[in-house]
Amino acid sequence: MTNLIFGARALPSLPIFDSAQRYEVRRVFCVGRNYAEHAAEMGNTVDGTAPFYFTKSPFAIVSDGGNFPYPPKTIDCHYEMEFVIAMGDDGIFGYAAGLDMTRRDLQWASKEKKRPWDTSKDFENSAIIGAITPTDKCPDITNQRICLRVNDVVKQDATLDQMIHSTQDIINDLASYYTLGAGDIIMTGTPAGVGSVQKGDTLHGHIDGLCDVITIVT
Repeated sequence: MTNLIFGARALPSLPIFDSAQRYEVRRVFCVGRNYAEHAAEMGNTVDGTAPFYFTKSPFAIVSDGGNFPYPPKTIDCHYEMEFVIAMGDDGIFGYAAGLDMTRRDLQWASKEKKRPWDTSKDFENSAIIGAITPTDKCPDITNQRICLRVNDVVKQDATLDQMIHSTQDIINDLASYYTLGAGDIIMTGTPAGVGSVQKGDTLHGHIDGLCDVITIVT
């Protein structure tokens, strides 16, 4: 048995709809600029040839219902509502609603200096994900509504068929770079309407047919 100096640390996990079991998260992949209107609001052009990716640590995961502490080193933290794919060993295990929280001011600074986005995207509590609905308990993913309310005001509202790269296209492309399997989470990009959060805000994300994701900024 390996003698670990700090001891073994369990992987973060997410609830599974209608199950006592939980889904262990080993990696988090995120797709950038996957909705044309969001790319435009960020001043970016769209490359429709293939997706591009950034990653978050699995320890950035927060389950639905957990609070989101306003992160340090930013005065412009944004919400980004996302459709989430949870992989199994034999393909897609299920789907979920999620929030990719972003230190936008740090992201702008990184872009200007042509540096990686890590400090703006991969930080504690930055991946807030609702309960995973297994594929046999949810409808086919086609044109479901994806929306986010902040303090009961709709801020993002789109349909999943507006994604530039489809679910299967993303999986096929990502699988050409990595061996995907159980525990791999894919956050597929956000629609237009992103914006800043303040302490005390309630974020309520919804995707038709899936469990909602809710958090309070503290």
